[in-house]
Amino acid sequence: MSVEKGSIVEISHVSKSYQRGATTVPVLSDINLSIEEGEFLALMGPSGSGKSTLLNLIAGIDHVDSGTITVGGMDISDLSETELARWRAANVGFIFQFYNLIPVLTAFENVELPLLLTGLSRAQRREHVSLALAIVHLAGRMDHYPSQLSGGEQQRVAIARAVVTDPAILVADEPTGDLDRVSAEEVLSLMDRLNAESGKTIVMVTHDPRAATKAHTIRHLEKGILDDVSPQAAP
Repeated sequence: MSVEKGSIVEISHVSKSYQRGATTVPVLSDINLSIEEGEFLALMGPSGSGKSTLLNLIAGIDHVDSGTITVGGMDISDLSETELARWRAANVGFIFQFYNLIPVLTAFENVELPLLLTGLSRAQRREHVSLALAIVHLAGRMDHYPSQLSGGEQQRVAIARAVVTDPAILVADEPTGDLDRVSAEEVLSLMDRLNAESGKTIVMVTHDPRAATKAHTIRHLEKGILDDVSPQAAP
């Protein structure tokens, strides 16, 4: 399938189900979705609607049962696990609800982790990590461990880790779900800035209507079916 001009993600007739014992449980049904480069898209819907499954398919964490997913001109639908892992490392930044930081590593070391898979020198890695931490306003906390940081600061470290490789797309699964309102607003403002100033394409799963207001477009999933497009009103 050819990718439309300006679109970074093209999803065509994608379906996905899981096996629970002898039972096949459908999760996504005939999903069609186009995401433009530089878009900020929010996926909403009740628990079990398939939001995180769709996000994982876009990020190359899981495989489709049928249909195709093209990201940045690459059809990732039939890549092997090894090929997908290599592709993810180069193209996708991940932001999780519970940060997924390694407790025994400093903020600097956590952000540096994705760069260890590249051919960058130690000096080049330090430059990239320092810039990423400066972007999230944590340059002065780079030697702190996760336990020494607030929840909001930990999520900002996770965002720095997500952007340090300059990925084509950021995927965020409930990025404010474990944060208080003030910290959540700081994280959402940072994501908004990454989108507006750096042109990062962001796909975010959220239950929070306040978080979704940062997105350009909101799409709703209900029992594995994607609704029509709902663009946000211009500010």
